[in-house]
Amino acid sequence: MMESVKELLVILVSSSLVSNVVLSQFLGLCPFLGVSRKINTAAGMGGAVIFVITLASAVSGVIYEFVLRRFHVEYLETIVFILVIAALVQFVEMFLRKAMPALYEALGVYLPLITTNCAVLGVALTNVQKEYGILSGIVNGFATAVGFTVAIVILAGIREKTEYNDIPRPFKGMPAVLLTAGLMAIAFCGFAGLISL
Repeated sequence: MMESVKELLVILVSSSLVSNVVLSQFLGLCPFLGVSRKINTAAGMGGAVIFVITLASAVSGVIYEFVLRRFHVEYLETIVFILVIAALVQFVEMFLRKAMPALYEALGVYLPLITTNCAVLGVALTNVQKEYGILSGIVNGFATAVGFTVAIVILAGIREKTEYNDIPRPFKGMPAVLLTAGLMAIAFCGFAGLISL
């Protein structure tokens, strides 16, 4: 039991900080760059991504373990995972539209983009490739989504602080954002010493 708790903690730290989905794997860049203008919107997007990735990891893990493996059709994993993710995003979209219309409006086109967010599919496929069990896959999905949320909120905070700074004209807008994201990726490399995989 103690070994499994240690393994889950390693997965948690590794997926959220060391192998950050955005800053070291470069997955999920579209919402990362598009929704990071304001901290509130970035946090809302992060919350939606945490919900979707964690639930997608759980559902895809169960489907892979008890359906795809059982009937020896593992080759259908990508198609099945895409369908699961699309259904979950539709559920989140309907929930936000009813429960939090302001956040729904703020996220705009980026909410449906969670369906095509390669980070969500990447986590489901990583869980299979690393042969994680259902619990380990859920922890990996949750930690990956938390890492995404941390990165997008930090970028949004930096963008809010530097919005009215005197930046040379060629660097205004997206070049400054990409430069900031690159510096964040370098900073996150410092977490590599936390664990030895």
